[in-house]
Amino acid sequence: MPNPVNADISFRAQNQLSELYAALDSGTGREVQRMLASLSPQSIAQLLESSPPRIRQVLWKLIDREVEGEVLQELADDVKAQILSTMDTEEMVAIMEGLDADDVADILQQLPERVMAEVLSAMSESDRQRVEGVLAYGEETAGGLMDTDIVSVRPNLTLDVVLRYLRRHEQLPESTDNLFVVNRQDRFIGLLPLTKLLTTDPSVTVREVMVTDVEPIPADLPDNEVAQLFAKYDWITAPVVDEDRRLLGRITIDDVVDVIREDADHSLMSLAGLDEEEDTFAPIIRTAPRRAIWLGINLLTALLASWVINLFQGTIDKVVALAVLMPIVASMGGVAGSQTLTVVIRGMALGQIGRSNLSWLLSRELGSGALNAILWSTVMGGIAALWFGDTRIALIIIAAMVINLITAALAGAILPVALRALRIDPALAGGVALTTVTDVVGFMSFLGLATWIFA
Repeated sequence: MPNPVNADISFRAQNQLSELYAALDSGTGREVQRMLASLSPQSIAQLLESSPPRIRQVLWKLIDREVEGEVLQELADDVKAQILSTMDTEEMVAIMEGLDADDVADILQQLPERVMAEVLSAMSESDRQRVEGVLAYGEETAGGLMDTDIVSVRPNLTLDVVLRYLRRHEQLPESTDNLFVVNRQDRFIGLLPLTKLLTTDPSVTVREVMVTDVEPIPADLPDNEVAQLFAKYDWITAPVVDEDRRLLGRITIDDVVDVIREDADHSLMSLAGLDEEEDTFAPIIRTAPRRAIWLGINLLTALLASWVINLFQGTIDKVVALAVLMPIVASMGGVAGSQTLTVVIRGMALGQIGRSNLSWLLSRELGSGALNAILWSTVMGGIAALWFGDTRIALIIIAAMVINLITAALAGAILPVALRALRIDPALAGGVALTTVTDVVGFMSFLGLATWIFA
């Protein structure tokens, strides 16, 4: 059932887009500028992503310079790269001013190394050090996600001193729910929740009220595992440390939401062999080559299945009914395998599947596959017997469906694990590999049995 909130947001976005297009068509640039000024950076980013490239460039020029940086960080990588390609170094530095270090790092990673170096050298010393601290880690790690704008305190201070220290700040970093407690070597030792700071006797020391049972996040932890920790413990922020437990920065829930969304986009787009950051309105010259690779891989697998069919051409010529029933065997295997594949990939993404429980899952999928194989092969065998009036054909399709559905369950459970071990994305390659297995095994078992019985 469609989400009414999402539907309402989409409807409003399309209305805003129609109004902007109408104003552009009438040549009233000031009206468009006024309309854009009334929108949030997130809404402007959505409008840019929903516009063809030419209109996108016009809209970008009409955006208020004060919000350009916030809009840029909300854009998908492909769209972000297009807009950055039109700027010089001074424009990039001006846009990034005031953004968090992790957001600046995300933007810089879309640039060629030469341009990135130019932008970094044009920054102030303090800003450059903060950004380089994030860039030192991979984009898909906790270090790449972290923001270095943090507030830390020592355990021997009283809460009164901490409060006076905080009042000297014009504002606290966004999403601040804890202060980080560190020793003289800047090693993380605990958290001071703001709720305790505000409700406890000011004469009490930080050491007496701080929380020490929270494990910090290692800087090299993959971002999908970071997202799992946030979901498990309902964190709003979390500290990030190096191998010596020195506090490097913090990760906030908004960055984790982006990771979850990107992982969901990746899973969806990978089913079709596409990049999750692909621009919906990318030009043909960029879209066609990306899709051509995937289509080529699928063609090779289809040729393999066709080659198997060709091996039994003589049998098919003798018994025309085989050509009618043959696709059913492969199709049923493909669907059964996809069900298992999806369950296993989801379990792996959630961190629920490992060596300790893989054998149990494999047994469960084999048992489920066998039960469904017996049920639906019997149904199909009865249909085939009535349809063609030949019990031999019924027996062939029963046996072939049992073989293929059990094979599909086995392949659907093993392939994701094997692909992950080979450092190949299961979401991207699993579907193609599974289709190849179920087609080849389905055709081979069905036509092989037919050749043996009708020979």
